[in-house]
Amino acid sequence: MSPISKLLSDTCQKVQAKRERRKEARPGELLAAALDLFVEKGFAATKSEEVARHAGVSKGTLFLYFASKEELFKAVIRENIAGRFPEWNAEFEAYTGSTADLLRYTMLIWWQRLGATKAGGIIKLMMSEAGNFPELAAFYQKEVIEPGHELIRRILQRGVERGEFRPMDIKYGVYTVLAPMIFLMTWKHSLGACAGAGDTLVPEEYLAAQIDALLHGLCLPAPHEERS
Repeated sequence: MSPISKLLSDTCQKVQAKRERRKEARPGELLAAALDLFVEKGFAATKSEEVARHAGVSKGTLFLYFASKEELFKAVIRENIAGRFPEWNAEFEAYTGSTADLLRYTMLIWWQRLGATKAGGIIKLMMSEAGNFPELAAFYQKEVIEPGHELIRRILQRGVERGEFRPMDIKYGVYTVLAPMIFLMTWKHSLGACAGAGDTLVPEEYLAAQIDALLHGLCLPAPHEERS
């Protein structure tokens, strides 16, 4: 092979390799673009062509990877939330400390990994648009809400079984844990996003206060309980 032919061959191979890398990156780029727009504008107001343009591809390219906007949204949920439950459940199984520390760790690390990220805005989107898109609501219920509830239920049950937590109605105990987390995500993507409003609440301090209230309760023990 002549030097010129070899140069042309090497150049073609590099171009082809670059195209292959670009092709492999496209699904992730599309999911990132879709997450940005879904959180900013909502599901209904986000157009497929906007997502494609935001990702730097054509609308036709988007549909090569995702058959519809609904399927794209589901993929965003799997990529950012639902697909992480195996990791979170594995952490639960491996944890050897107290259940109080486990609950504290769970709520704080949830904020760092999800609540404080762009994906934290999905909960506000679902609360506002679920009624108009029942199929997506059912998908979210199955892929996110149910496994999330189950993980928190297991944490609370662990505490009760080990004698670390008082007996409780676990079903509603789950909502007690979830309530401050849901509030914080909706606040971040509503009033917390307004100029100046974000100064009124520090997420980590808020969560620490909520965790303290959850673990110790709001009522002091009765005098006879203190003496005993």
